[in-house]
Amino acid sequence: MVKYAIAHASSAPSSAPSSDSSSSTSSPSKGYAATLKAAYASALFDVPLTAAPAPTATQSSGAAAAGSFLHGPALLVSSDGDGSGGRDVAFGGNGIAKFLSLVSPSPGATSGSGGSGSKGGSGRYGPRVDEWLEFERTVLRPSLSSSLSSSLSSTSEGKGGEGGSTKKIAAALTKLDDALSPTTGGGGKGGGTLHLVGNSDTAADVAIVVTLFLASQRIADLLNQYDSVKRYVAAHVTSPKFLAAVTTVDSGILLPTSSSTKGAAATQLDYQTESSQIKAVTTIFTDAIAQAFPDYANVDPVVQKCSSSKFGDYQCNAAMRLFGTMKKDGGKKGGGKGGLPDGITSPQDVASAIVSEVENQTTNGHNPVIDSLGINGPGFITCKIQSSYLDHHLNLLLQKGIPKPSPPSSTHVQCLVDFSSPNIAKEMHVGHLRSTIIGESVCRILEFAGHDVARINHVGDWGTQFGMLIQYLREEYPQFAKGEEVNITDLTVFYKNAKKRFDDDEVFKDRSRLNVVALQAGDEECRTIWKILCDISRKEFDKVYERLDVTVTECGESFYNDKIAPVIEEFSTKGLLSVEEGGAKCVWIPDSKFSIPLMVQKSDGGYGYDSTDMAALKYRLFDVGAKRTIYITDYSQADHFKMCFAAAELIGWVEPGVHRLEHIGFGTVQGEDGKRFKTRSGETVRLVDLLDEAVRRQEEGLAERIEANTAGITRDMLHETACALGYGAVKYFDLRRNPT
Repeated sequence: MVKYAIAHASSAPSSAPSSDSSSSTSSPSKGYAATLKAAYASALFDVPLTAAPAPTATQSSGAAAAGSFLHGPALLVSSDGDGSGGRDVAFGGNGIAKFLSLVSPSPGATSGSGGSGSKGGSGRYGPRVDEWLEFERTVLRPSLSSSLSSSLSSTSEGKGGEGGSTKKIAAALTKLDDALSPTTGGGGKGGGTLHLVGNSDTAADVAIVVTLFLASQRIADLLNQYDSVKRYVAAHVTSPKFLAAVTTVDSGILLPTSSSTKGAAATQLDYQTESSQIKAVTTIFTDAIAQAFPDYANVDPVVQKCSSSKFGDYQCNAAMRLFGTMKKDGGKKGGGKGGLPDGITSPQDVASAIVSEVENQTTNGHNPVIDSLGINGPGFITCKIQSSYLDHHLNLLLQKGIPKPSPPSSTHVQCLVDFSSPNIAKEMHVGHLRSTIIGESVCRILEFAGHDVARINHVGDWGTQFGMLIQYLREEYPQFAKGEEVNITDLTVFYKNAKKRFDDDEVFKDRSRLNVVALQAGDEECRTIWKILCDISRKEFDKVYERLDVTVTECGESFYNDKIAPVIEEFSTKGLLSVEEGGAKCVWIPDSKFSIPLMVQKSDGGYGYDSTDMAALKYRLFDVGAKRTIYITDYSQADHFKMCFAAAELIGWVEPGVHRLEHIGFGTVQGEDGKRFKTRSGETVRLVDLLDEAVRRQEEGLAERIEANTAGITRDMLHETACALGYGAVKYFDLRRNPT
C-alpha cells in the first residue's frame, strides 16, 4: 500500500501566530505555511499524511536535502509503513497540494468549503490550476511579504514603502475578487464563487486560502473591501477540514517523529559523502547556533546563496531574528527564557558568536566545508566554500556519475520538447542560441528523471518565402536544369539576394508566387529545389548541433501541411469556428484577455503559424501520445502559445490531470546598447561566428597560461580544451540565470 509522508528540513516549522495576537508584524515561517497547505490538501483530497522519521546521524535523505534548500517540507511516497525509505516526489506547499489532488482516491470527496463533490484527481487539475498556483507564488505571496517588510521598516514612503506594497496587495485581491465574483468571475470561469477553478476544491484554493488566512490579521482592513474574497476565505477557514488541518499542524503531528531536542550533540554529517553544499552549510550553522545558544538549538539558520559572488558563496541570516527572539523572551540578562547572554547587545554580537562556533568546527586545523567567514551589515554571515571540498566532490562525480532517481512508475510519461527551430535557407544566428541550449537542458533533465522525451526541431521549411528561393535558384544556378550539382556556400547571402530581387523586381515576384502554388500542388521541379535547400540548411544546422552536443529530431512545418484541413474541419463541426469579414476562419477564446483570435485559415485560403501550430499540437497529443508538451521560444510568442493551449482545451483535446502544455520563454540576446545583438554593420550575428569567437578567446588565454606553465595541459591539448571551455561558457551564460 502506498504511503505518503512529510519530511522537513533540519528545523521544524515554527508555529503560527496565536489567534489573539495583536502584532501587526507577526508572520508564520515559510515552513509553517507550506505544512498547513499540505495538511489542508490532505484533508480535502482524502489522502492521509504522516510525518517521515527524521534522518539519523548517518543517513542522507534526498528529501531532507531538498527541504533544506527550499526551507519547507517535501512529500515522500513509499510502500513502507512509516514512510522511511520513501522517494521525494513533491516539494513545498503548492507542489504537495497539487500532487495530493492528483492521487486522491475518492471521486466523491466533499469540498472543504461546502461545495459540490469533486470528480476525482484528474478533475481537480488543469492549466488554470497551475496559473493560480503561479499567481499565489509570484504575485500574492510576494505582495504580502513586501507588506510585512514595509511594516518593519522605519520608513513607509516611496518605492517599496507601505503605499507601494498596499497597491500590490490591492491589485492581487482585485484579481481574486473578479475571479470569484458571481457577476464577473463565475468561479474562475467554471463554477460557484467559492472555488477558483470549476465547482470543487483544487490545489489553487488550498494555496490561496492558506496564504490569505495567515495574512488576514495584517490586511484585515483591506480584505474587508473585497466581498467575494472575504466570503471565499471565510467559507474555507471555518470549514471542518480546514480547522482540522490547523489543529494537525499546531499539534505537531506532521513534524519529524524523532526530532532532536535542544542541547543535542552536533549533527554527524559525513562531508566526504554529502555533496549538497547548502545542506552541508546549513548543518554547520545549525550546529554552531546550538553550541552558541543552547536554548535556541532548533532555530532555522536561514541559509541561502549570496546574491553576488563578491560577498561569498552562501550566507546565514539567522542573527537578526535570533537576537530579536532572545530580546523578546528575556528582555535583559537572566530574564525569561535565556535572556541576552553576556556580551550580546546587538545582532552583530550574535553573528560573531555563531562565527566563533563555526571556526571551532575544524578537522586538522580547518573547517571541512567553509573556507572563510565574514559579517556584513546588521548581522549577515557570509562564507566561501573550501576549494578542497569542491574538488573532492567534483572528482567523485566524474568517477561515479550522478545516480539516477527512481520515481514511481506512474510518474514516467511521454514528453515532447519543441526547441531550436531555425528557418530553412537561413543560417542559425544568436537568436536561436537560447532556445537550443535551454531546450537541450530541459530534455536532459526530463530524461535523467526517467521520462521518455521526443526532441523536436520544428524547422521553418514551408511557406511563401520558398517561392522566391526557388525562382532565385533557377535564375542564378542554371546548371541545376542540366542536372548538375548546386553549390551554395553562404545561405544567408543566398536568402538576402533572393529577398532583394523579390522586393525590387515585379516579374520575379509574380513568378515566385506561382512557385508557391506549384510547390504546394506537388510540382516535381519545385519539390526538388525545395529538398536541395532543406538538405543544405540541414547540414549547416548539424554542424552547430554537433559543436554544442545537441540532439534533435527534425519535424518541420511541412510535415503538418496535410493535417491542417482536418483540424479546421473539426473546429467547424464543433461550432467553434468563426468566419470573419473577408473569409478568414478564426477561433475565438471565450472569457479571455485576448482581443484577437487564432486565425486557422487566412482570407486567401492559405495557412499561417496558427494553422500549423494547432495541427502540430493535435498530432503531438494524439499520435505521439505526449502527456507533457513544452515549447521553448522567446517571450514574444508567449500569448500565441497561451491561445493555442486554450483552443486545445476548448475543443477537448486536453484531458485535465493527464496533459500538460507549457511554454518556457526567454529574453532576446542583447548587445551592450540593450538592443538585439548585431554586428557593427547591423547584421544579425551568425551563431557559428559566436562559437568561433568563444573558442578563439579561450585559446589565447590558455596559450598564455601554457607559456607560464600554469595551464595544466600540453599544447597538443590546446584546441580541444578551448572548445570545451568556450562552448561551455556560452551554455553557462544562458543557463546561469533563473527564468523570470
